Amino acid sequence: MGVLSGVRVLELAAIGPVPWCVMLLADMGADIVRIDRPGSGKGQEPMGRGRVSVELDLKQAAGLAHARELVACADVLIEGMRPGAAERLGLGPDTCLQLNPALVFARMTGWGQDGPLAARAGHDLNYIALTGALHAIGRGDKPVPPLNLVGDYGGGGAFLAIGLLAALLKARQTGQGEVVDVAMVDGAASLMALHYERLASGRWTDQRESNALDGGAPWYDVYRTRDGGFIAVGAIEAQFYAQLLEGLGLKADEVPDRASPAHWPAIRALFEQRFAQRSRDEWAAHFEGTDACVTPVLSMHEAMKHPHNRERQTFTTRGEYVVPGMAPRFRSQARGTAPDSTGSSIDSALARWRAGRGFVSTAFHQDEGDKQV
Repeated sequence: MGVLSGVRVLELAAIGPVPWCVMLLADMGADIVRIDRPGSGKGQEPMGRGRVSVELDLKQAAGLAHARELVACADVLIEGMRPGAAERLGLGPDTCLQLNPALVFARMTGWGQDGPLAARAGHDLNYIALTGALHAIGRGDKPVPPLNLVGDYGGGGAFLAIGLLAALLKARQTGQGEVVDVAMVDGAASLMALHYERLASGRWTDQRESNALDGGAPWYDVYRTRDGGFIAVGAIEAQFYAQLLEGLGLKADEVPDRASPAHWPAIRALFEQRFAQRSRDEWAAHFEGTDACVTPVLSMHEAMKHPHNRERQTFTTRGEYVVPGMAPRFRSQARGTAPDSTGSSIDSALARWRAGRGFVSTAFHQDEGDKQV
């Protein structure tokens, strides 16, 4: 029984941040029904765990009627289509809130529901490019795509989870539903709040590799080791920096004053020279047990096997896959409790959700205002 046990979430199948967010909700015990297109074959991918999947053709009257019945039983609906697409299907927020006034209708897009770019296509890289985030990440000569973590999952899926849970709290308190407009461009900009504040106060330079957290500072960077591996160094605070110098066999009076950025290249050269003398794993063992903030840069395969990750069950097995486990953790909930995805008939899914809900049928009646586009 997870912390979201009893919360019913209707997911309209989408890609990227939507299934990732719903995976979090499923791991926390929410009851998920996902509507997939007929023949899509969804349901068993790693981020699709913890769902009951039903196939419905929402462009057909019968499929739309079933979807509306699920809406009437749900606490939350999540969709990730372009603005206006849900309305054209007959499942827009106004219609759904008429069926279920306490519903949280959560919408996930890249550009948002309004604005000049709202109808445009895009992907993670495009959204973070317009927020300044992409410009700030990488080496001095070129931005580097940070996988699709900043826009899709950080700016998108995480804010989707925050927004819908906040709206659900309101709905539980007031009986009034809410429409949540989550845009990856907005979330990615919010993730940059610290850096924009520092920029405004003159403590951040709008140039890559020239600041404390973007690889400009030699004590917050990655170094190549003798065997071609890499070591990550994050010794920001003075006490941690002192342990870094000690571990590298450097005396404080041998190292230029780090307070002046003019000294950073010389400090970096010293660090590069020292780290090149041993292998990655030798350095990892050397700094083990210290607070120098030095860690090996692991491959994905290596990360699955690291003792800390194994002890915490940071990764778990789902069928043939090894995938990240539950986050965050709750004392009252066992780890890794989300079930695998299963297929279901629409009749079975509806019967389960109707139970105990005082369900009133919302049978489909097509009139002039109901016609699908």
